[in-house]
Amino acid sequence: MSVTSFPKTEIKILLLENVHPVATEAFAAEGFQVETVKGALPEAELIAKIADAHVLGIRSKTRVTPAILDGGRRLMSVGAFCIGTNQIATQHANNRGVPVFNAPFSNTRSVAELILAEVVMLSRHLGDRTREVHEGVWKKVAVGSHEVRGKTLGIIGYGHIGSQIGVLAEGFGMRVVFYDILAKLPMGNNRSMSKLEDVLSVSDFVTLHVPETPQTRNMIGPEEIAKMRAGACLLNASRGTVVVIDALADGIRRGHVGGAAVDVYPDEPESNSSGFASPLRGLPNVILTPHIGGSTEEAQEAIGREVSASLIKYINTGATTGAVNFPQIELPLDATAHRILNVHKNVPGVLRDITKIVSDSNANVRAQVLSTDPDIGYLLMDLDQDVSGDVKKAVGALSTSIKTRILF
Repeated sequence: MSVTSFPKTEIKILLLENVHPVATEAFAAEGFQVETVKGALPEAELIAKIADAHVLGIRSKTRVTPAILDGGRRLMSVGAFCIGTNQIATQHANNRGVPVFNAPFSNTRSVAELILAEVVMLSRHLGDRTREVHEGVWKKVAVGSHEVRGKTLGIIGYGHIGSQIGVLAEGFGMRVVFYDILAKLPMGNNRSMSKLEDVLSVSDFVTLHVPETPQTRNMIGPEEIAKMRAGACLLNASRGTVVVIDALADGIRRGHVGGAAVDVYPDEPESNSSGFASPLRGLPNVILTPHIGGSTEEAQEAIGREVSASLIKYINTGATTGAVNFPQIELPLDATAHRILNVHKNVPGVLRDITKIVSDSNANVRAQVLSTDPDIGYLLMDLDQDVSGDVKKAVGALSTSIKTRILF
């Protein structure tokens, strides 16, 4: 049977929200068609736009709903050009055979630097002093202003960002303790603590770096704020749902919390505007920023490179290493073979049926790798060229198959 790979020149990439041009350049260099849109799109518009797209690239404001994924009849993959993927219906994408890739490393340094800057700002009340001078008020005081050297920084979530913050904080002469639900290797003299409450009770500054999960939702509420050291400051550049904002505002008004730096909120505007509201506005020693923790030119370029590289590798080889919602497999390419990629329902008998197809075709399997999760299986199989078309057609026709394609 004569069969061909899908032509690269017909692969369509749709990039929203000002994804860095380095990604556009990388896709164009592969011969793909690239369309860019400056902002996020509402669901109805994106459903219409995605109909013929093979890859969708977004940042944090685009909501990729099940309806959008269903509308992407040709959709192969979604790239989140950011760290978080909670704005994407990842399980629905999994069920449709669409891997989602993100950038877990590229903006971590930018976030870490911002947190250390804010620790110093909170310790010196620089936000208030700056605002006062802008308003024409000269208030030169030392009361309540402190060095950060010798103070304790508590890190909740000791991943890529949290561990970098710990190293930087020690450079400032701070003591560092951390809590994570997983065992983590401490960097430098950072010290692990077994309970969240232990970190809250000893820290002068508490900074949050956790994902959005059912376990982290409202993780810092009235009880946790009450357990914080009197006068300690809270920093949140993780997810807006992690902190109960009203409880934090109350703690600041009562003077129990000495200040806060917040970059993420339970509800955020979908576009730049002047209508932002929060109970934290106007409170003393509170730094409010518009979700810019990773918004540096260096980070956005690095993210553009990281995510586009993952997407290109998936398109060209089927590799899913780094996907957040998909079995992760990778297989070196064999230039003399054709590669079949099959996503199927994870039910008994699928591999038996595929093996029978291969056997009935007298096909020689050059290499094969299969990985599963609770819902799907993902198979890469390299075959002799003369039978690959028949095998691909038969495998794709199985009732258990979700997506099947061929590469050579």
